[in-house]
Amino acid sequence: MRYKLMTAQEAATFINHGDIVGFSGFTPAGAPKVVPGAIAAKAREEHAKGHAFKIGVVTGASTGDSLDGELARANAISFRTPYQSNNDLKESLNCGETQYFDMHLSQIAQELRYGFLGKVKIAVIEAADVTDEGEILLTSGVGITPTIAKLADQIIIELNSRHPKALKGLHDIYEPLDPPYRREIPVYTVRDRAGSPLLKVDPKKIVGIVETNAPDQVGGFAPVDETTAKIGDNVANFLVEQIKNGTLPKEFLPIQSGVGNIANAVLGSLGANKDIPAFTMYTEVIQDAVIKLMKENRVSFVSGCSLTVSTPVLDDIYANMDFFKDKIVLRPQELSNNPELVRRLGLITINTALEADIFGNINSTHVLGTKMMNGLGGSGDFTRNAFFSIFTCPSTAKGGKISTIVPLVSHHDHSEHSVKVIITEQGVADLRGKSPRQRAEAIIENCVHPDYKQLMYDYVKLAGKCHTPHTLASSFNMHTEFANSGDMRNTKW
Repeated sequence: MRYKLMTAQEAATFINHGDIVGFSGFTPAGAPKVVPGAIAAKAREEHAKGHAFKIGVVTGASTGDSLDGELARANAISFRTPYQSNNDLKESLNCGETQYFDMHLSQIAQELRYGFLGKVKIAVIEAADVTDEGEILLTSGVGITPTIAKLADQIIIELNSRHPKALKGLHDIYEPLDPPYRREIPVYTVRDRAGSPLLKVDPKKIVGIVETNAPDQVGGFAPVDETTAKIGDNVANFLVEQIKNGTLPKEFLPIQSGVGNIANAVLGSLGANKDIPAFTMYTEVIQDAVIKLMKENRVSFVSGCSLTVSTPVLDDIYANMDFFKDKIVLRPQELSNNPELVRRLGLITINTALEADIFGNINSTHVLGTKMMNGLGGSGDFTRNAFFSIFTCPSTAKGGKISTIVPLVSHHDHSEHSVKVIITEQGVADLRGKSPRQRAEAIIENCVHPDYKQLMYDYVKLAGKCHTPHTLASSFNMHTEFANSGDMRNTKW
């Protein structure tokens, strides 16, 4: 493969206007670092000449600024899917310059194979090693890499020396057959492996190798504060209660946790509560908090799609591979988020809501119903099929000017039929076996901030005695009040 070495600029010459390009990784972990910047530079050059240059960008999830940010600032993206978190890209898609469609992360690989999203022309893949036989050792994230490698006409490798060859054995590369030949996925515990430690491709498809030594661009999370700590404690106490009353087995069940500050706080509380036994995780993103719990022997094994950890934590993992190698497996998101496996393993799923309504419907994606925040991610894959599906959020935002609990969500991502428990720093609303009116009473009484509690009760009273106490003429009054005055507390019914 040495004769295929080239610069990032040379690699970018393979990519043309209108191409659909698939990128490896899941979050900044495992995402290419230098070739996207060269594509962005090519786009600027073409635009300066008066030529069109935009590509379709397909990834596992979000990426680093060196990918989404560079391409967005160069106005080089025609469409983007399935998830993003970059501010420049977010601005571009929210003003209509870039087309974006949100997708369940478990579905993106198969929909590419089904041909629903167009032909992937080029795959750009970060690797720790590649052999002459086309065996690729992936790095800290897998995403949809097996599928884009298979579908692409050409493959460009970013060979990143920051990731050691000692990673070999950490990955479980497996791709299900497509209907009508699909079989069950042979994963029956979080530790089971279904595939290969290496990604195997036709070596003739590899047209270029770009050497790098760039770190993953994983940002840090805010420290646990009073609100997130209380949310975490409420989650832990609720699960302890379920163990004591026999709803959960005493051996416990695997945990899936979303990404972010609240997720880190929840994991910290689960680890600190000794009434919860040491547990396993079957999740998508492995964060700093998970690694800390593993070192404390509170998490015994974790299956995920990426090591989305800070640079010091990743360096610590690589320096202690003998400890971590038999406790971590990285899989494609088609496995890490697979609904079949979620239901089989009986996951306790814990995800973050942007907004919830008094019946248990969840908005994970849109601010005031119109402005995309990040995306649906894998929350739907896990929520619909969980043993327990829990959503967490602070009860207010913007210094109390927004209530995150409203009469009707302004955008609907998760149905009340899939959401079992809602938890804020105020308390816990267990929605199992409750009618819409009972759910409303439980959420208002236990989860709504005191500043908004009477306002919510007044809304339910206004709706009268109907099965689902809504009044359509007023259901978005809190949203419109915030748009008009900047404070939902001024709402009138």
